Formats: sequence, C-alpha cells, structure tokens
Amino acid sequence: KQWYQRRVAITAGIEPFDNSTPNSKDKFTFKCHRSPVQNDYNKPQDIYAVNGIKFHPHFGTLATVGSDGKFSFWDKDARTKLKGSEQLNNTITCCDFNHTGAYFAYASSYDWSKGHEYHNPQQKNYIFVRQVKDELKPRKK
Repeated sequence: KQWYQRRVAITAGIEPFDNSTPNSKDKFTFKCHRSPVQNDYNKPQDIYAVNGIKFHPHFGTLATVGSDGKFSFWDKDARTKLKGSEQLNNTITCCDFNHTGAYFAYASSYDWSKGHEYHNPQQKNYIFVRQVKDELKPRKK
C-alpha cells in the first residue's frame, strides 16, 4: 500500500493514497509532541511542531520527530505509541530509516519554531544514528 503523510503543528495524520473509502480504518490522526498533561487543567499544554514523519521500510510502523527535541515510534494499526525518546537540548528537524530498517537517523538543530530571538549560533548541530531492533515491530493483536 502507498501512504500519504501530512504534518500539522498539533497533530500528524496518515492516509492511504487510494482514498476511495471515506471512513477508511487506514486513516490515522494522532496527537504527538506535546508536554505531559498536568493535574492543573488551568495550565496550558505546550504543543510542538512535528518536523518529520517516516515509515519503517518493512514493519509499516512509523517515527515522528519534533520541536520538543524528542522522537517517537508509532504503530499505526494499533494506534499506539511504541516508544518515546528522552528530550534533547535542541529540536529534532528530520529523520529517516536506512533501506533495511535496521538503523534510524535523526538530526538535531534549531528549527526556527520559536523565531530568531531564540536562535543560539553557538549551539552545535548533531546527527544521531541508532540501531533499532524490535522496538519498531507492530504490537501483536
């Protein structure tokens, strides 16, 4: 199946290219890259931009990266988060899997989501590569 990806600052959505079924179970919209909900409901929740969405080449699961400095792995069929990362000191601007899906790469640099006044030219950019094994396998039904 071929998939269409869309990104919005507050949600990410996945839809099949063949959109012949309007209420398809293949459509998946999810909230991601937000601060945890606190007990104080009067306190606003921080919502961050989704900077990248990539599908694993074999499992059909996906990764998202965002302005919160975290990556997350998702099972689109079970509609659940498989794994979330620790927060980096900078935003994560893009990501990808290698052709076998054994490695996940992501880049950390300023994404301008907070404007020029928060840009620190002294802060270094990084590229991380991590081996991924079972953490991207879909959950058993």
